[in-house]
Amino acid sequence: MVIGLIQHACSDDMAANWQESERGVREAAAQGAELVILPELHASLYFCQTEDTSLCDLAEPIPGPGTDRLSALAEELGVVIVGSLFEARAPGLYHNTAVVLDNDGRLAGVYRKMHIPDDPGYYEKFYFTPGDLGFEPIDTAVGRLGVLVCWDQWFPEAARLMALAGAELLIYPTAIGWDPDDDSDEMQRQQDAWITIQRAHGVANGLPVAAVNRVGFEADPSEATAGAEFWGSSFVCGPQGEVLARAGNERQTLVASVDLARSEKVRRIWPYLRDRRIDAYGDLTLRYRDAKK
Repeated sequence: MVIGLIQHACSDDMAANWQESERGVREAAAQGAELVILPELHASLYFCQTEDTSLCDLAEPIPGPGTDRLSALAEELGVVIVGSLFEARAPGLYHNTAVVLDNDGRLAGVYRKMHIPDDPGYYEKFYFTPGDLGFEPIDTAVGRLGVLVCWDQWFPEAARLMALAGAELLIYPTAIGWDPDDDSDEMQRQQDAWITIQRAHGVANGLPVAAVNRVGFEADPSEATAGAEFWGSSFVCGPQGEVLARAGNERQTLVASVDLARSEKVRRIWPYLRDRRIDAYGDLTLRYRDAKK
């Protein structure tokens, strides 16, 4: 399968952001992509740098204008598209939601972000209700997609549950960047950790991984922080964590070929699912294992 990753910057002009997303999808499709993935919240600036109730006006229903737009594009080009929307579910109830449009334009499924961060510059708990749809892969014409979103990418449990439900590919739309006030060593450690943890999910589950990030500097409207410099570096890796393609830190349409059949071969020699001690993992449901008295 040929995958296209659309890495682009975002501005406060939502119409321009949509044009950038669509341009990237068309570029990827022209290069043979059958599955095209957009970064997290690609229709707007990353608005979670500050807490402002007026920004909830950016949210939209699903199905709605965003899914209609992606649906038409998917049908026209005959590709599967993974988009990322700010979902308005009910008055005062919002989600960070990935949407999957099949290659006939049908809304194949949605995934609501399960892990919601709350850190300086990433005040997502103010806007997003944690997902309630669980870790369920979405069936499409190109396979069963294990779609997760950004902060989910740090949690091995999320990747494992997607794998156990039959996902053939792990997908992470992302918006992650550096604090410009950090020194270069700290920046490098953060980026290396981001790449390493996702490659590790591929290794631990015998699955390919596609991670798509945005690029560019976005100021903090509150001026409480130095803003965010999104580092790009979108990549695709195989089921042994091998990097198949990686973008730089500029606008880029990255296309890579993935052999989904390799997962079967890899799992035969590294049979992690076979050797799991499910009888001994009960404590994983605890918040923390306090010392026994």
